[in-house]
Amino acid sequence: MAAVINSMALHRGSIPYDDTFMTFSDYSRDAIRTSAFEQQRVIHVLAHDSIGLGEDGLTHRPVEHPASLRLIPNNHVWRPCDSVETAVAYLAALQRGSGPSCLVLSRQPQAPFGRDSERIEAIKRGGYVLHDVPAPDVVLIATGSEVEIAMCAAGQLAESGIGARVVSMPCVEVFRAQDAAYREAVLPAAVPRVSVEAGVTWFWKAVVGERGATVGIDTFGESAPADARGRHFGLTPAKVAEAARSLLERDYEHA
Repeated sequence: MAAVINSMALHRGSIPYDDTFMTFSDYSRDAIRTSAFEQQRVIHVLAHDSIGLGEDGLTHRPVEHPASLRLIPNNHVWRPCDSVETAVAYLAALQRGSGPSCLVLSRQPQAPFGRDSERIEAIKRGGYVLHDVPAPDVVLIATGSEVEIAMCAAGQLAESGIGARVVSMPCVEVFRAQDAAYREAVLPAAVPRVSVEAGVTWFWKAVVGERGATVGIDTFGESAPADARGRHFGLTPAKVAEAARSLLERDYEHA
């Protein structure tokens, strides 16, 4: 199907899309890559985006797929955290005329987040401050379903006197294309970072830097209920808060 929509895009007159499970994007990789180097405006909807698939088996655990799709030049990978980000991502995909967009969507329900108009406008920049504190001690960066985990972790850190900014980054490629001043305003170089995503962590090391920490999954998933898998892989607010505390303690010891 991905190859078919490339042909439709070349014919013009429509903005074609296809959809499948995220893990099956492997079968579409050549076509996605082709649409990227041909700069075709097509949309790939990739659902069931993480280990939150219950007991569907290891073939349905796309832990490496978000990172691998982000490696394709000129491919925009959007992983929204709720309906508002999904709407902005879809609009961005429709308006983009120079390449494909992948909309990476969750199977499980996602908590909605309140935003003012400024934050809604900032979503289209790929990454923005969803929750802030006056003087953040640490920045938690998350995508998709893990944004809720980061928000809960920020609450736990606040209880122990640690101020955590939460940055939702639905599209890393778009965020990296922003000017340096905006990127610094969202991710201050002087503040340590922790990334949270239900996928391989090596991709995020370039985002958090040498001082940062990553919370993710560097193995294949397991067949179990979603809550049990989250605890098994450390994708919980408590584990994210623990990673942030360890990071700050390490910085303090080396100060």
